[in-house]
Amino acid sequence: MLLTGAQIIMECLLEQGVDTIFGYPGGQIMPLYDALYDYTEDGRIRHILTAHEQGATHAADGYARSTGKVGVCFATSGPGATNTVTGIATANIDSSPMVVITGQVPVNSIGRDAFQEVDIIGITLPITKHSYALRYIEELAPAVREAFQIARSGRPGAVLIDVPKNLMTGMCEYEKKKPLPLLPKPALRQDKVKALADLINKAKRPVIHAGGGVRISGASAELTQLAHKAHIPVATTLMCLGCFSRKDPLSLGIMGMHGQREANLAVQNSDLLITIGARFSDRVTGDTSGYAKESKVVHIDIDRAEVNKNIPADLRIIGDVKDVLKALLPLVKEAARKEWVKSIEAWKREVPEEGGRFTPKEIIGTIYEAYGENCIVATDVGQHQMWTAQHWPFTKPNKLITSGGMGTMGFGLGAAIGAKIANPGKDVILVTGDGSFRMNMNELITARIQGLPITVFVIRNGTLGMVRQWQNLFWEKRFSATDLPDIVDYEVLPTAFGLTGYRVEDAAGLKGAIKAAKKTGKAAVIACDVGIDENVWPIVPPGDSIENQWMEE
Repeated sequence: MLLTGAQIIMECLLEQGVDTIFGYPGGQIMPLYDALYDYTEDGRIRHILTAHEQGATHAADGYARSTGKVGVCFATSGPGATNTVTGIATANIDSSPMVVITGQVPVNSIGRDAFQEVDIIGITLPITKHSYALRYIEELAPAVREAFQIARSGRPGAVLIDVPKNLMTGMCEYEKKKPLPLLPKPALRQDKVKALADLINKAKRPVIHAGGGVRISGASAELTQLAHKAHIPVATTLMCLGCFSRKDPLSLGIMGMHGQREANLAVQNSDLLITIGARFSDRVTGDTSGYAKESKVVHIDIDRAEVNKNIPADLRIIGDVKDVLKALLPLVKEAARKEWVKSIEAWKREVPEEGGRFTPKEIIGTIYEAYGENCIVATDVGQHQMWTAQHWPFTKPNKLITSGGMGTMGFGLGAAIGAKIANPGKDVILVTGDGSFRMNMNELITARIQGLPITVFVIRNGTLGMVRQWQNLFWEKRFSATDLPDIVDYEVLPTAFGLTGYRVEDAAGLKGAIKAAKKTGKAAVIACDVGIDENVWPIVPPGDSIENQWMEE
């Protein structure tokens, strides 16, 4: 079948089961959008036009995180391509499968500083799993097929395909093919699994440190079975929230800089730390010289490059998390470990709160009561993100959509849009701060046009909260460029998009606003006023050991 290069790209996307594309058109990618016209007209593919290319990448990312499918994004050359950079980096570091297709100037113009020419491959090379700089039309179909294979295989990630305009308009033979199989997983060494089982069976004070690899491999059930059978407490990273129910008696919550006290102390006093699909991020480990110093460290990961990178491991198991846990479960003995669990219970301490004010904990609790455990929660980055992680009792995987490794302000609304597009029958909300919301509120127009009833909760404190907290605690209260002038009327702002807005100061007002927002059947914004000096507690001072937590100022 003789097709244009643009038609070949579209047909290859259909081969991969793609039904949704997020993007923004422009000059060099116009031939691809012209081909897209026929596929959207007959309903084979849905295109979501966002307000900005960064919003498109975050939406593709949110789509991928909430489904496990590959998110797809289109952007043109030059500023269109560079606007995708933050979204690509955000997806890649959090192991979210995404394929970004950018237009490029014609091959004979490359290197001549043509209008809107930029070396997007050179720019994104360090933040992609793989990339393609195509020069011949015959490379198109193999590149698209391989891109999806690479994005999904092993540790998922972002793949970029840069396509010169003349390749999209040229003609080439196309033959339909089935999707390529996933690349082979690392061979699992049974002797190492047996060694881990022996360590678990002998341990007195074991702790599981579970990361995003558990969610990606779909190993939530196996993690829970292991914890229950061997009676091992579980601390999670931000990326793993929900993979082990926060309501489970063995749940320690999140660990690290803003982790629960019992999680950090359990890690530091353990004699066996079983790290599953996690990177040992600096926000988790704090000062690495004293991290889990009394413990044997086991690291299970599919990405060989992560092992021994930050924390040396006594036992290293390279493999898919689900496969490792399935092989491990029959070898682990049942145990009670009552004394260890009792010790951990003694470390639990609530962060003291003053009465008579509208607290972030109360806000998150009120929202949870209104939406429940099946709601998908997107966040931006900052204090509100940590309050959500601490106080929302996630019980199921893939319910939290948040930027972990990059900490990307402006991520949330685009990600919520992608998650809602992928899950039309589920409630999707965004918890954000007034600083982050200023970076992404343009995407309200996308939510309005697409008819997406996403409620945005702005925890409004009139400042860049996390930056101000650090300035308060560690920079002698020199509040430089952090406080935000109170000029945004959150009740009026959404009306410009045909939406509704509310501003509340207490739990009763929040409950009423949620009820009213739900009745509209559209997106809505609810600003929740909190004090400018509300801080996230506990906190481990940067560079300190994780057991040295400040519970309050």
